[in-house]
Amino acid sequence: MTTTLPEAEWNQREDLAELVAALGNGTIRWVGGAVRDTLLGADVADVDAATTHMPEQVVELCKKAGIRTVPTGIDHGTVTAILPGGNVEITTLRHDVSTDGRRATVKYAEDWKDDAARRDFTINALYADPETLELFDYFGGLLHLEERRVKFIGDARERIKEDHLRILRYFRFQARFGCKVDNEAEEACQELASTLKGLSRERVAMELLNLLALKEPGHAVTRMNTLGVLPVVLPEAKGDEIMLLERLLDYEVACKVEPFALRRMAALIPPDPDIAGKVAARLKLSNDQRKHLKCCAERGQDDSQAPKALAYRVGRECARDRMLLLGEDPAPVLDWEIPVLPLKGGEIVERGVGKGPEVARILQAVEKRWVAEGFPPRARVEEILAEELR
Repeated sequence: MTTTLPEAEWNQREDLAELVAALGNGTIRWVGGAVRDTLLGADVADVDAATTHMPEQVVELCKKAGIRTVPTGIDHGTVTAILPGGNVEITTLRHDVSTDGRRATVKYAEDWKDDAARRDFTINALYADPETLELFDYFGGLLHLEERRVKFIGDARERIKEDHLRILRYFRFQARFGCKVDNEAEEACQELASTLKGLSRERVAMELLNLLALKEPGHAVTRMNTLGVLPVVLPEAKGDEIMLLERLLDYEVACKVEPFALRRMAALIPPDPDIAGKVAARLKLSNDQRKHLKCCAERGQDDSQAPKALAYRVGRECARDRMLLLGEDPAPVLDWEIPVLPLKGGEIVERGVGKGPEVARILQAVEKRWVAEGFPPRARVEEILAEELR
């Protein structure tokens, strides 16, 4: 019996039909997340394709059809087609020749099953014919999708040895799709957890943040800790921090606040800005991410201010996250537009104060009282200024 992919907005796109026509019938199949998520009834963000054509052929055939391409990963067989409805990554069929846990040497293949065999999980190795929507399942991915089981293709240990990052990917996929625990997968992740030390910090950070950005990552994080995976990538996360994450997740739901990965990472490290800075440096987070993580780590330090006063001092996003981490309702600051002090230093100079530190002192004194009084209008600021000048 032939199983087919349900029709969805993305697989009925006219520009995708034009791409398929350009490459030729039978030479291209949709693969991976778009197929998996359509079967689950979830939104599809990106469309990926596999093809029997060599990368140079893909470029040439697309050019003839007036489709622009970008060689985003041509050394590894990937070309991106630039389409009006959304770009498509097209990768030539491949199989691994050798791996070292961080990168793979690949060779182009001719068989679809060979290409499927080099993927990580069975639910990611589902292919669909673009024209008939017939599904091709080489490793039981459809059954595992129905069972909500995240299962490695073949031997879990071998898959992880090929790419150590698959340990973190397993827990991310488990948090998103998993219901049943795959014992072989978890035993392999536990046994090979130490191999994560050899990965680039950027790759580890990306996977951690992607996991923490999911709707319900709590159970997966707890399992990572139990199996010794979390201590390798985030040793700062102890029992108290994991309990705080669980409370935070519940409180986010209660306050109807959207998930935010950095807030959740802040829950997993002690409330110490020095530690937060070291974690951010180790994971090579961006400057903005580092700043936010350190700001969250300062929670409890002078947070006795009114919510809007806190938001004025540290910014709305940091105030929101610090309040959530402390179990306080962030509603007062969620949609609040932070005001600007309606007073400039030049106005103080015009009142007869000489330029210099005295102007800054008076401006700061006015601002402090303005914040304490709940950001009153300009008329009150002028009164405060007059009092300070006296």
